[in-house]
Amino acid sequence: MNDAATRPIGVFDSGIGGLTVVHYLLQFLPAEDIIYFGDTARLPYGSHSPEIVRTYALEDAGFLVNKHVKTIIVACNTVSAVGIDAVRARFDVPVIGVIEPGASAAVRATRNKKIGVIGTLATITSNAYSNAIHAIDPAIEIFGTACPLFVPVAEEGWANHKAAELIAEEYLEKMGKSGVDTLVLGCTHYPLLHDVIQKIMGSGVTLVNPGEETALWTKNFIMSHNLSNPDHPDHSNHATTRHEFYLSDLSLKFSEIGERFLGMKLENVHKVEL
Repeated sequence: MNDAATRPIGVFDSGIGGLTVVHYLLQFLPAEDIIYFGDTARLPYGSHSPEIVRTYALEDAGFLVNKHVKTIIVACNTVSAVGIDAVRARFDVPVIGVIEPGASAAVRATRNKKIGVIGTLATITSNAYSNAIHAIDPAIEIFGTACPLFVPVAEEGWANHKAAELIAEEYLEKMGKSGVDTLVLGCTHYPLLHDVIQKIMGSGVTLVNPGEETALWTKNFIMSHNLSNPDHPDHSNHATTRHEFYLSDLSLKFSEIGERFLGMKLENVHKVEL
């Protein structure tokens, strides 16, 4: 048996958004243990320089490596866009980002070769999604819009608040007139605002959630590298798995929103200092 197989999967993000990836990991890999780190004390990452983002990313990943994870999921589009190479170079553990899975899904989904991407300012200005999409199909036209206020709105739990709709209308007005038929939710916080974004964009636009695609990529990686956890034969019972959640700043909102989103009690939530 591969000794690494019994180790947990590590996931990190700037805050609560990475739980959108965990949500799908629980579906696709129910036998796996998960250690989650949310850098809630320093969010949002999208407004920082690439150098600072890389520094934060290395600290976040280092925390997970010290927990002896078998793979790291960078559940943060900003880090995936500007810092994932630094993480891969520093640590001898497989690292999976969200850009390539999201870009691949968007290319499969578009019918008119017009794809919109929304994300943090750092993600949009990095052109990471544009580069990944054009690597698959250079003929696709891409429209990008930074939506920085979506992160605090999601963190505040205001997905169904009138403020979320007003902000979404302001950000997405131009995108809605661009003719895109596919929109990449290029920040792991944004799926928490899925309904309001869909309402503004219209039912004819397919929303792509890179978090779901990343969880599928992780499942394929785990299975193809003989890393499936053999310790939990009942693959449908989350009670037999051990999940831990660490934050750089404790927030009641984390547990409140996380429990609602994941459909499970978040019992092992701890504050840590990096």
